[in-house]
Amino acid sequence: MGYHELFVSQSNVFSGFQKPFERADYIILGVPFDVTSAYRTGAKFGPNAIRQASLNIETYSFRAGMDIEDLKLHDLGDLHISIDTKKTLERLELVIRDISEAGKIPVIIGGEHTITLGILKGLGKKVLKTAIISFDAHLDLRNEFLGLKLSHTTFMRRINEEIKPPKIIEFGTRAVCKEELNYAKKAGIKFFTAQQIRNEGIKQIAERLKQELANYENLYLSIDMDVLDPAYAPAVQNPEPEGLETHDLLDILHNTCDNRVTGFDVVEIAPNFDQGVSAIQAAKVILETLCLIEKSRKT
Repeated sequence: MGYHELFVSQSNVFSGFQKPFERADYIILGVPFDVTSAYRTGAKFGPNAIRQASLNIETYSFRAGMDIEDLKLHDLGDLHISIDTKKTLERLELVIRDISEAGKIPVIIGGEHTITLGILKGLGKKVLKTAIISFDAHLDLRNEFLGLKLSHTTFMRRINEEIKPPKIIEFGTRAVCKEELNYAKKAGIKFFTAQQIRNEGIKQIAERLKQELANYENLYLSIDMDVLDPAYAPAVQNPEPEGLETHDLLDILHNTCDNRVTGFDVVEIAPNFDQGVSAIQAAKVILETLCLIEKSRKT
C-alpha cells in the first residue's frame, strides 16, 4: 500500500466509509439536478450537503441494531447532468442499469424528484415486479405543469404511464389538486394522507402498508424530504405544513424495509434555505434506511 492510499482519501464520501465498487453492496450516487423546480431552487446542492452532514452524525442505528461502518458502501460521486431533463434521465438510466446488473443496490441522493423516473427505468424488467412507495407531501400526478409534461410535479404520472409498475403507494400526502385525485382514483394509486396517519396511528398504518405490499417481489422507496413537516426539514423545494415528524417517517421505514428493497432515493433538499438541519435529517434517513435493509438481508 502506498502512502497516497494510507494517508489520503476523498473528503466528501457519504458516511466516510468507502469500499471498492467491486466489493460494495450499496452504491451511492448523487444527482445534482434541479431544472424543473417550480418554487424554490437549489436541490442541485443537496447531494454534497447531505454527504457533509453524514460525516458529522453518529453511525449506529438503534432501530436496526447495526452500524453503518459494517456496511459495504461505495460512493460513486455525482452524475454528469445536463440542463436537458430527458438527457439527464437517460444518463441516469444507463448508470442505474450498470449498478443493478452488477447485483448492487443503488442509493440515489437528489436533486429534484423527477430523477426517480430515470432510476426506475434503469432497473429494467425488475420494475415490472416492483411496488413503488413514495414518501411525499405531494402526489406529483399532474399531466402538465407550467407547460412541462416532464417535471417534479408530473413524474409519478409518467412513471405510471411509461413504466407501468404493478403498484404505486404514496405516503404522507397533504398537497394535491382535483386533477391528481381524479387520476389517482382512475389509476388505482393508493395514498395515505398525513392526517390519516396521525388519526389512525403509525402502528395501524404500518400494518396496512405491510398488507398492501405483501404480494410484491420487489420494493423501491422514494423519499422526498418534504414528507416531513417544515419544522423538521425547512430546506426543501416545496415545503408544506402539517407534515410527518422524523420519528414517524423512520418508524414507517422500519416496518417497510426488508430484503425485497431493490433501491431507494432521497430527494428535494435545497440546503441554502437553512443552516444544515434538513441535510442532517436526510443523512439520518439514508443511514437508517441502509441499516434496516442490511439487517433484513442478514436475517
